[in-house]
Amino acid sequence: MNAQAAAVRPVPRLLRVLRVVTRTPRMRRITLTGNTLQGFPAGSGGAHIKLLFPDAVDEVPALPAVSAIGPVWPTGAKRPHARTYTVARFDPDALELDVDIVLHGDGGPASRWAAVARVGDWLGLVGPGGPALYWPQADRFVLIGDPSSYALVAAVMAQLPDHAVGDVLMQIPDLAEIQPLPDRPGMVVRWALRERDGGVERLLRLVQLLAWPSSRVSVTLAGESAQVVAIRDFLVAQRGVQRRHMYAVPYWKQAVDEDAYHEERHRIMDAFAEEPA
Repeated sequence: MNAQAAAVRPVPRLLRVLRVVTRTPRMRRITLTGNTLQGFPAGSGGAHIKLLFPDAVDEVPALPAVSAIGPVWPTGAKRPHARTYTVARFDPDALELDVDIVLHGDGGPASRWAAVARVGDWLGLVGPGGPALYWPQADRFVLIGDPSSYALVAAVMAQLPDHAVGDVLMQIPDLAEIQPLPDRPGMVVRWALRERDGGVERLLRLVQLLAWPSSRVSVTLAGESAQVVAIRDFLVAQRGVQRRHMYAVPYWKQAVDEDAYHEERHRIMDAFAEEPA
């Protein structure tokens, strides 16, 4: 995300579904639109947003008012379910914003809503925000993710210069989840199957096997919490990657919904930021 996007104070916006596209058997891309997207910062691909999901697709989610003490919800209003997602695409001229939602099949509010979303349905949005996605001055770029961070990885790839060199490691549940990424001839893309290649240990092993240059390296890392923490700690301790040159965000945790994981995720990120570089 660029400096312009980072400087904008997040505000709640009420949007409607313009399009629903099935990207893979486990992912739907929802295109949102509305006049409230006016002023949403251009160049926000890959940035964090909060989506506010109603209990049912035909409901209009309540929005909080912004105050100095944080969000203030309307008295008596049923609070929507807030979930963190990534901007997959934003077109400021058409006022269209894309977000990719993984269909977990677990009955969670986001997956449940996305599975039956239709044109015209309502959704709330707060954002954008989040840390810098990569270090532009690096000589080499390493991107590591899974379906939950596909939009992030695609956004970074699109922002990298044509001559960028590096590696992309994407762990997926099966071959049907492979999606196209922006073409960067110098970026070597590898897709690892989660079941065949194992879980945390296997993805970490693939990272350990990467040829590591002595030049300046930028790392963009996001996905399941245990994987992100294990790979992040290895890169800092064994590869000498500086924390300020790394985007390392645990997007989700196995078998735990975001409501339960929210505080733990922020503790992980805060502790990493506070450790000496």
